[in-house]
Amino acid sequence: MTSQFPRTDDVILGPGDDAAVVAAPDGRTVATTDLLVEGRHFKREWSSARDVGHRAVAQNYADVVAMGARPTGLLIGFAAPPELPLAWAEEFTAGVRDECALAGGAVVGGDTVGSDTLTIAITALGDLEGRSPVRRDGARSGDVVAYTGHLGLSAAGLALLERSDAAGGTPAGETSAGQAGESPVGAIPVGATDGLAQCLSEHRRPSPPYAAGPEAARLGATAMLDVSDGLVQDLGHVCRASGVCIDLDSDAFRPAPALLEAVRVLGAPAGKAVDAARRLMLSGGEDHALAAVFPPEVRLPEHWHVVGTVGDAPGTEAESTGTRVTVDQNVVENGGWDHFRRA
Repeated sequence: MTSQFPRTDDVILGPGDDAAVVAAPDGRTVATTDLLVEGRHFKREWSSARDVGHRAVAQNYADVVAMGARPTGLLIGFAAPPELPLAWAEEFTAGVRDECALAGGAVVGGDTVGSDTLTIAITALGDLEGRSPVRRDGARSGDVVAYTGHLGLSAAGLALLERSDAAGGTPAGETSAGQAGESPVGAIPVGATDGLAQCLSEHRRPSPPYAAGPEAARLGATAMLDVSDGLVQDLGHVCRASGVCIDLDSDAFRPAPALLEAVRVLGAPAGKAVDAARRLMLSGGEDHALAAVFPPEVRLPEHWHVVGTVGDAPGTEAESTGTRVTVDQNVVENGGWDHFRRA
């Protein structure tokens, strides 16, 4: 597996020794780790091995760039049942390789072990290049909130997969071979398949805006994170860490055409499609867009969309009920994913 991974200038000593040696030019290393467990984070019925490889890299390197760092290295723990086909592991490796080519960084080592459940553990490393890390606790009243990347598409893709699973068919926008085309599930409008395929793709292979993390740091971002559990829920972490509140402007969220297609296919009435799409943008997770807070005087590039403002910390009652993030001054119910919330 490791023979497929190219070396980069950051790798002093790669796979094959007791441990890897990775350069840390500014004397600090950004480090993060994440798990993917089959049945919990992905299904082989829904995602190819290559998809899972892309996703494993993307969700970890998104955390690295959210600190304002540049990706440098990955360590992979791969636990698999004995009956897992070798071809699956090879395709997973190809997905990891290809996503690293997009994001930068290289696989520098890892471990493999037999397991009843297919589980992938990733540790990702990054270099701050002399900048201060962009943390969650720097937002101040008067700052503006902006995001870049996709919002809502992954959640729409998941909803399409869940609907097709319940119907015992193929996801809307795909053939049984997993390619874009006509679907046997439901009535799919003519011309709709491209948008639906994009939503499915963003769920299977998220596309974080890797370059935007270091860019935000250079622009003077005061707080930043990647959107993994839903924008409202994730911005709540910024509020709690910074001691502020955030109000989002619903009109500032402009749903992508693909998202509008998806919510219509999923059953949103014609006159309510924009509202339904905006709800997914606010609460849908796993897009791994970047959300950041900036001083109001910063001129942001066009790919950063200003969607809210930071205010003073809420009072005791609001704090106790967890309403630090509002939309149009209103509390949002079910603002994102909680890994330990009981059904």
